[in-house]
Amino acid sequence: MKKVYYLKTCSTCVRILKELDLPSDFILQDIKTEEITVKQLEEMHALSGSYESLFSKRSKLYKEMDLKNQNLTERDYKNYILEHYTFLSRPVIIIDDAIFIGNSKKTIEAVKTAL
Repeated sequence: MKKVYYLKTCSTCVRILKELDLPSDFILQDIKTEEITVKQLEEMHALSGSYESLFSKRSKLYKEMDLKNQNLTERDYKNYILEHYTFLSRPVIIIDDAIFIGNSKKTIEAVKTAL
């Protein structure tokens, strides 16, 4: 499977997609207009090893809800991601059995190498 979970309204996601110039066999899913399903999140979890690694601690809601001062479990991370799309660290790029999470330079370089 070749898939990208991203936000069309996120300038960083748009810039990264432009930079990667992905082949046409990639499926792009704008997580704002097409919500992440439980099955999709569980597939991401199987590749990443944890829901926390998929969770964005830079989300505005994370700060507003004061989640950093709470002791969150894997179940909490999963539920928050399913509850609101901004809790997913973006973009999430899946190439076969490899998952790349977030927008760090290191992550994007790893995607380029995998392509």
